Amino acid sequence: MAEKRGKVTRRDVLRGVGAAAVLGAVQAASAAEKAESGAGAAGVAAGEGILRFGPGKVRIPVRINGKAALLAVEPRTTLLDALRDHAGLTGTKRVCDRGACGACTVRVDGKTVNSCMMLAVDASGAEILTVEGLASGGKLHPIQAAFIRHGAVQCGFCNSGMLLSCAALVEGTRNPTDAQIRAAVSGNLCRCGTYPHVFEACREAAR
Repeated sequence: MAEKRGKVTRRDVLRGVGAAAVLGAVQAASAAEKAESGAGAAGVAAGEGILRFGPGKVRIPVRINGKAALLAVEPRTTLLDALRDHAGLTGTKRVCDRGACGACTVRVDGKTVNSCMMLAVDASGAEILTVEGLASGGKLHPIQAAFIRHGAVQCGFCNSGMLLSCAALVEGTRNPTDAQIRAAVSGNLCRCGTYPHVFEACREAAR
């Protein structure tokens, strides 16, 4: 009987292997959860740095609104998603998600771009300006103040992108013509039809 009890069968081996595999998977999951939690705790405040590094992600050094940041995203991530979901800058809006409405407009190295149509990796090393960075020292940018005074703000969906496009115009043009303003906002759709107010705001802000 003692000899029979000491005999190891194939079933015993399989049971042992299965138990070990389950235990290993549980331990690995626990370790991954702890590592992820630690990475999140070590993250930098939104808009200043980031976030989590994981499998399949690349690190993208940029400057956002004048501050150094390191985005860790999958190569397929758009600049729009990187700004909203990884840098916490939700002022940049997702509306059409195909470069047709301009709500996601930001400035990359001084040029206005549709961030939904640009990969985050293509912005590596760039200076990025979002609507959160227009105001300075607690003071609104002239175009922001003019938008308020002239009632160019209604539902708000287009405003973030519209402001970036208009700011780029008024910063470089002292007395913009209607044609110049029209060209500047040609990629920004306003469903509320506030274009006349936008034109007035641009003229005032430029002055």
